[in-house]
Amino acid sequence: MFGSTILATLALLMAASASAFAADPVAVASIDSMAAGKSINSERGTFTLETVATGLVNPWSLAFLPDGRMLVTERPGRLRYVSKSGELSTPISGVPAVFATGQGGLLDVVLSPDFATDSMIYWSYAEAADDGETAGTAVARGRLQGSALVDVKRIYQQQPKLSTGAHFGSRLVFDGKGHLFITQGENNQRPTSQELGKLQGKLVRINPDGSVPDDNPFVGRGDARPEIFSYGHRNMQGAALNPRTNVLWTSEHGPRGGDELNIPQAGKNYGWPIITYGINYSGLKIPEAVGTSKEGMQQPLHYWAKSPGLSGMAFATAKSAWQGNLFLGSLAERNLIRLELDGNMAGHEERLLGDMAQRIRDVREGPDGAIYVLTDETDGQLLKLTPPQS
Repeated sequence: MFGSTILATLALLMAASASAFAADPVAVASIDSMAAGKSINSERGTFTLETVATGLVNPWSLAFLPDGRMLVTERPGRLRYVSKSGELSTPISGVPAVFATGQGGLLDVVLSPDFATDSMIYWSYAEAADDGETAGTAVARGRLQGSALVDVKRIYQQQPKLSTGAHFGSRLVFDGKGHLFITQGENNQRPTSQELGKLQGKLVRINPDGSVPDDNPFVGRGDARPEIFSYGHRNMQGAALNPRTNVLWTSEHGPRGGDELNIPQAGKNYGWPIITYGINYSGLKIPEAVGTSKEGMQQPLHYWAKSPGLSGMAFATAKSAWQGNLFLGSLAERNLIRLELDGNMAGHEERLLGDMAQRIRDVREGPDGAIYVLTDETDGQLLKLTPPQS
């Protein structure tokens, strides 16, 4: 039971608007049970839910291969093929050892933009320090050859390694201009997000070989890491290019409230932990926080007063009743958020799959126009949502 002070704080957070804004009342699409090919009524019409694969152990990320198969990462450190019919392969060899503690492990996976010619894939993971006690986010790449990864090379590592099992991020997004974005967390070491000499709580931009682009905003500054693109982030677990603008959007898993949607800009400070719309899990304010705004710090595009626990995200581009919507996985609420957009304005929300009560870790639009999601469970599933027709 919260005291009156905490209740008052929560009331202020719920009422706060600043430059960001809270959502419309949320609508929920209900399902009786999860069944292959089940038709489900939602606000935009009837969609179909199918179970593609089961038996995955805390799956984290999904990538579509040109031959119709998929790659899925499992947080304990396994990378598998999933066939069109949902069969799981034995683990692909060549994945480096991961720090599979707490939230750590094998995280995102994406194909090279030139996969058709170079067979290269990129993945992020929690990498242990030499003493094995702490870890940080790392990124590696390798060539996919049958059941093995070859020519594996680590191209990025978060320094220093400060996590004991929390807040690694991490999503990988190619920007279409020859660069790779890496989202990260602050390793649950809040002040590091504001320290430009550390890579915690930063959105990083590198070249595919791991080198630093000459036009990164902090290149040439002795007090800042040149890999940094933006800073003041907590734990970015979702990222995708907006197909309308080809600009990166990120989702940020907040504390108790204060989950954010951002369009990060070069060199900008997004405020964590100095400004936030959330409070600590204890119910107390974030110790470093001065409020919800401060000069020189950016407001989120959109925030949630009650934390859904945001993870993967994807824009729906295929022609359907969901075209132009943004889909976000929810870990805490255990559902899939459909968010309507008007340009860069976030509007009405609908919750999908809530009756399943599964943690939604990743969300992707498939080449067939369907929305695919991974459930972050010890018996994790790959699900396919075929959108309502427009």
